[in-house]
Amino acid sequence: MNRLKTILLYSVGLVAFIIFSNFIINVNLESSYQKLGRKDNLRQITIYQAEATIVNGRIKGTIENPEEKPLDAKYLRFDFYSPRDVLMGTKYIDISNLEVNQKKQLEMYFKLENVDYFNISLVNEKEESEIELLPKDLTQQEILVATIFTLLIFW
Repeated sequence: MNRLKTILLYSVGLVAFIIFSNFIINVNLESSYQKLGRKDNLRQITIYQAEATIVNGRIKGTIENPEEKPLDAKYLRFDFYSPRDVLMGTKYIDISNLEVNQKKQLEMYFKLENVDYFNISLVNEKEESEIELLPKDLTQQEILVATIFTLLIFW
């Protein structure tokens, strides 16, 4: 009976440690994001989240094609700049199939170092090479699995 209590105590301690470490990891990841500046005045594009860490970032918003002032370009061009106004990279988003009075969600994850602000412009063709986007943010389950594998490695 004593051995069973010890095993149960260790199991509860391990589960508590996993939950606590998962919470601390999420808090640390979210606190490392800083807001990005925006240096354009396009009213058709609403950005509600633009944040970056030292090595990556995320931009979320909506694109609207209003009837009174429709978008007349095929691409949105995102230029990312460092604090010293150095162009770090460019990404194009295709908006050629966006109809009048239609809204489209914009969600972009990028991997660039030391991004301070971005500029959005409307263009009709791609001009240069562009950066690769990250597929998405890590989910809670992916962070939990990575934490468990890390614990197993050090155990």
